[in-house]
Amino acid sequence: MKKDISHLPENKQRELRLIVETITAHADVELIILFGSFARGDWVEDSYVEGRTTYEYRSDYDLLVVTDTLRTPKQRIFWNKIEQCVHNHPALKTWPQLIIEDYRRVQQYLEQGHYFYVDLYRNGIVLFDAGRVELPPPGELNPQQRKAQAEEDFEFWFTSANEFFIDFNNALGRGSYRQAAFLLHQAVERFYNATLLVHTGYKAKQHDLEKLCRQVASWDPRFLSVFPQASAEQKRRLKLLKDAYLDARYSKDYQPSREDLEWLGERVEQLKQLTEQSCRERIATFV
Repeated sequence: MKKDISHLPENKQRELRLIVETITAHADVELIILFGSFARGDWVEDSYVEGRTTYEYRSDYDLLVVTDTLRTPKQRIFWNKIEQCVHNHPALKTWPQLIIEDYRRVQQYLEQGHYFYVDLYRNGIVLFDAGRVELPPPGELNPQQRKAQAEEDFEFWFTSANEFFIDFNNALGRGSYRQAAFLLHQAVERFYNATLLVHTGYKAKQHDLEKLCRQVASWDPRFLSVFPQASAEQKRRLKLLKDAYLDARYSKDYQPSREDLEWLGERVEQLKQLTEQSCRERIATFV
């Protein structure tokens, strides 16, 4: 695997070194591998104007952290704390996204030709190596197999997302706003997972919509503009949608308004259209 990050500006190299130092100061890890847009060299840092508002968006650092520990609820809590520690580093300007995997699972996925890990093996850049684990050369799906798998994933997850979106509109129409919010959250989560699976073959192990969006945007930056965050009102509404996963079901204080849900529904309609477009474009490359 590659180890050179000289294609990145010095400030990005410095940030990545800080991230590695922070992770390894808190945890014993085997490998830290940079993948995604910064490994490929097509990261995005841009802004655009819509109406009188300027929107800024930038790619994240995508990092696979390989450990010698199987994932458990206790381990998830441990790594959530480390991730928060990394995010809180005052010198970092670019957000890091961490995927934590046990090395045995990574080796298994490579041997099976899982194309997320095959792409990562070929295009990823090793930032840290403890020297105790070797990753085997990957097996490989042929283009026809890869295309068939992507089509199957798209059909299942896009259809599921659309069914939740239809149910959201039905709940909104009858005034069941809490139920509508939960259904909308589920639709968004599935649209993102459809895109991740088609582009990478990887399904995220989380329900945080903001993190899912960042993961998807590493492969298609157009997704960054679906939920704009230029104003306090836009941030509040996205948080309302994020919180719906738990609060819409269990909190009596969670009371979204029809206006909030209509605005969010319009954004999800855009997400639906972009998901289909992005997935079909990606599937067309598997030949």
